[in-house]
Amino acid sequence: MSTPRASLASACQSKFLLALFLFASLAGAPLVRAQSQTQSQQPQQPPANPPSGDASPDASGPGGDNGAIALPKKKDKPDDAPLPPAPAAPKVNNPPGLDNYSLRVDVQEVSVDVGVLLEKSGQFVPNLKPNNFKVYENGVEQKIVGFKRVEAPITALLLCEFASTNYNFIYDMRNAAWSFAQQLRPQDYVAMMTFDMRTQIVTDFTQDKRQLYNSIQSLVIPGFSERNLFDALYEAEDRLSRIEGRKYIILIASGRDTFSKITLDKIMQKVKNTPDVSIFAVSTGGAMRAMTEGGPGFNQQMRDLDYLQADNQMKTFAKMTGGMWYSPRFVAEMPEIFGDINSAIRSKYQLVYHPTDAKQDGSYRKLRVELVDDEGQPLRMQDEKHKPLKYDVIARDGYRARQEVE
Repeated sequence: MSTPRASLASACQSKFLLALFLFASLAGAPLVRAQSQTQSQQPQQPPANPPSGDASPDASGPGGDNGAIALPKKKDKPDDAPLPPAPAAPKVNNPPGLDNYSLRVDVQEVSVDVGVLLEKSGQFVPNLKPNNFKVYENGVEQKIVGFKRVEAPITALLLCEFASTNYNFIYDMRNAAWSFAQQLRPQDYVAMMTFDMRTQIVTDFTQDKRQLYNSIQSLVIPGFSERNLFDALYEAEDRLSRIEGRKYIILIASGRDTFSKITLDKIMQKVKNTPDVSIFAVSTGGAMRAMTEGGPGFNQQMRDLDYLQADNQMKTFAKMTGGMWYSPRFVAEMPEIFGDINSAIRSKYQLVYHPTDAKQDGSYRKLRVELVDDEGQPLRMQDEKHKPLKYDVIARDGYRARQEVE
């Protein structure tokens, strides 16, 4: 049986434990409510990365609020989810053992301008067909894949007599030079040189027709009465020989020579030996000569002989080089004359082929063009009286292949 003192101690101890429990309960309730309110006020944010174990959030990022941020949605699938299959490649029926590849082919194309002129008249020969031409490159025949008739640009020197002999000659020269300038095309290169007892380059090679017009208009007052035709033509041939390709001299003069240092034989040799230069000669003073020719007196007869010799010289210069000679009397003849000259020097046949030697090595390839008939034999031409006609095939001697760039 317990004593009263032990019962009292046990009761006191029970009351102390109950009071301590009540105090702890009352002290912890506000803390729980505060934490609950704090958690309810903060919006729940998804983690930056998908949950993986118990990894703590990264503490190295910014801690403050940086404004509205569009947060990515949480991935529904883990990172190791399989990707969708790639689209199927297009089916190509290749030969067995051959893979797919891309091919780029550069096909070389060579264009050759060919002029066919009669030796006697220098006229252009029309109505030729593709099978009338054969092209050889380094001696190997090429297959012509393109053919057409074109009008090619020209390189010409206008050589005019400008001497103080008679104004009728200057008048004819200016009209002839003006008619020639009107026939020019934008791609043509033309220079102008005048002569009396000395030569003068009035306009260097240009494509500007206005410069040529201004040069013609400036020829008003000549300096000397001497006419050194041979010296001027020799210098013109020498200058043009330094230019590659086909060139033309439009010689507008009376044809007389009075003071040249060289002789007729020397100038004839020079004209003959200068390649790729054709002379088209137009004699001036035709109207005055027609009115005074055959007059009385020894001086008149000598003058007529001088002009006959001048005509023969002009005609010979043109004939030797495959050109033509004209002796107009009226201004109205000029447009037709220079229309014929323009057609003769400008009309060309253009041949196109793909060379059998496709190497891009920058080498020089020699060209040769021949005319043949339907049976492959050399082409023969005849006039109305069935007399054979000789012709010249004018084409460039060769070209340089392209250099491959590595």
